[in-house]
Amino acid sequence: MTGQSLWDVSEANVEDGEIRINVGGFKRRLRSHTLLRFPETRLGRLLLCHSREAILELCDDYDDVQHEFYFDRNPELFPYVLHFYHTGKLHVMAELCVFSFSQEIEYWGINEFFIDSCCSYSYHGRKVEPEQEKWDEQSDQESTASSFDEILAFYNDASKFDGQPLGNFRRQLWLALDNPGYSVLSRVFSVLSILVVLGSIITMCLNSLPDFQIPDSQGNPGEDPRFEIVEHFGIAWFTFELVARFAVAPDFLKFFKNALNLIDLMSIVPFYITLVVNLVVESSPTLANLGRVAQVLRLMRIFRILKLARHSTGLRSLGATLKYSYKEVGLLLLYLSVGISIFSVVAYTIEKEENEGLATIPACWWWATVSMTTVGYGDVVPGTTAGKLTASACILAGILVVVLPITLIFNKFSHFYRRQKQLESAMRSCDFGDGMKEVPSINLRDYYAHKVKSLMASLTNMSRSSPSELSLNDSLH
Repeated sequence: MTGQSLWDVSEANVEDGEIRINVGGFKRRLRSHTLLRFPETRLGRLLLCHSREAILELCDDYDDVQHEFYFDRNPELFPYVLHFYHTGKLHVMAELCVFSFSQEIEYWGINEFFIDSCCSYSYHGRKVEPEQEKWDEQSDQESTASSFDEILAFYNDASKFDGQPLGNFRRQLWLALDNPGYSVLSRVFSVLSILVVLGSIITMCLNSLPDFQIPDSQGNPGEDPRFEIVEHFGIAWFTFELVARFAVAPDFLKFFKNALNLIDLMSIVPFYITLVVNLVVESSPTLANLGRVAQVLRLMRIFRILKLARHSTGLRSLGATLKYSYKEVGLLLLYLSVGISIFSVVAYTIEKEENEGLATIPACWWWATVSMTTVGYGDVVPGTTAGKLTASACILAGILVVVLPITLIFNKFSHFYRRQKQLESAMRSCDFGDGMKEVPSINLRDYYAHKVKSLMASLTNMSRSSPSELSLNDSLH
């Protein structure tokens, strides 16, 4: 058989000028002149084989009877290869994995340069930056898994009331106090809590106006007695709210590990510390300086606005976003610090002899900070033409620097907001009327599918990092 081509080996192919291809069960007849248009590809080289051994180097099996060449490859991707042989162009669908597609065309000996212009930009962009393309899918997976874990923790806490004295009654109170929107009682309690918080903040703001301040015996401005009544009522309500939640908590040790409970505690602690400080100052005039501590603590009442996070999905999502976006926030601060340092030195060099406000580098730091953040107080402005050009460049650079990490932070906010909504919806659908009856309605198939998919993706990345190993997709096919 030496010196003979594949057509000498296969009589059927000699007669009809075709070869039979079987790719993972996907069978086709291909004409020789179509394949010979691309002799460097695997199928083109197959036509030039002179022995069975050479044939088996290019395919996984060869049927002498049917004259069929078998390839153990993904049959779903082979139509793209067929389309290439007929048109000379490759097209990539959006739902395809670019790495799997790249490995497949590499196996068939097709270069990426044949990808058509309509798909080339998207293909190479997804290959260079795959994390951005898969953000939404990854966020959905994390949302499903995280929400499922949180719901299991929620049911675990709810089950702790079983077998306890007044367990069902305490569980209903716990649900009403800790889960706004769970029932009519919880909605009423939530509305009352919001009104008290807003009333406390409004009272503090009005108390700062001179028209509402009443001088004390020493002539110092003091609080209006009416506002003191509102303040004391608010503290009484916040204290009752915290004590009630603590009394019906399923786990007392974990109670103050919850950030929302810590906010509730910090909203009332300044009042009681101020009360103690005032009593100490009255009993010992030598400790009058402690009165300033009381004034500072009174200003901490503004943090009561954070109590609204318990009743707002958006605020809780914002808190989670800030917690898990420290890398992006650090990146933003790094960009700003670099830009501020550069433009402050440039402004100092240009304006130090013409402008007293920019005569020192620290003063220029302040100017560069308010310029890059586009605040522009106008307290210090450059006067020379070069200084104004520097200021324009500083402002434009500030806009670009601030915008760059915003997309990443917004994506995380969308992820946590969607997850929080799913969690609240699942919790509100729970029924504990006569105790623990059933597990919440959750799609376990989707949950475990996401888990398995994440594992498979990790294994694929491991196999991709080692060129000597086959990819995961190839091993499955």
